[in-house]
Amino acid sequence: MAGSGTRGMFGRVREALFPSRTAPAQSTTQAGHVRDRKYGGSTKAMATAYGVAPRTVQRWIDGTRHPTKHEQQLRREALEVQTTERGRERKARQLAQRGTVSGINARVGRTMTFEIQGSDAVRARDIHLNLTGEQAAALARAENEENVRHVIGEALADYFNGGSYGGFTPDDFTFDPDDFDLN
Repeated sequence: MAGSGTRGMFGRVREALFPSRTAPAQSTTQAGHVRDRKYGGSTKAMATAYGVAPRTVQRWIDGTRHPTKHEQQLRREALEVQTTERGRERKARQLAQRGTVSGINARVGRTMTFEIQGSDAVRARDIHLNLTGEQAAALARAENEENVRHVIGEALADYFNGGSYGGFTPDDFTFDPDDFDLN
C-alpha cells in the first residue's frame, strides 16, 4: 500500500478497519454518494464546496463529465461518507474492548526522530507499531487525515517512551504519510 497518496493515511485506515466500506470505483457513483451523504442531497452545496457550477456536479453524477481536476477530492470524500458515525463508534467500542493488544498493526515508514539520548543525529527508519485497543478505537473514530496523523504520532511517542528513551510527544516525529500501512 505504500505510495498510495490519493487515498492518504485516512483512506488506508478506513479501508483496513472497514473493508466492506471501500469507496465506489466509478466517479458517477462517488459524486452521487458525496452529494447525498455529505451535502444533504444539495447539488448547489457540493458545487460551492468544489468551486464549480451546480450543472457540473450534476454532469459528474449523470456521467456526462469526469471530475478530472477534482478527482482526488471526490475520491477522498466518497471514502469519508462510506461509514456512518454510528458504525464508526460501534467499531471503536469493539476495538477498545481488546485492551492493550488490539491486533491492529501499523507500519510507519521513514519515521524521523531526533535528540535520542542527547544526540542531535536524525535517523529515518521503519517503525512497526502494535496499537492498543484505545489507539485502534481512535483510528476508527477519526474523521480526517489530521486525526489519523495525531493518533499515529501518539502511538509513536508511546513506542519510544516505552523504551529507554522517554519524554517524547506526538510532535517529536515526522513521517511520510504515503509510506504507511495498517493491518
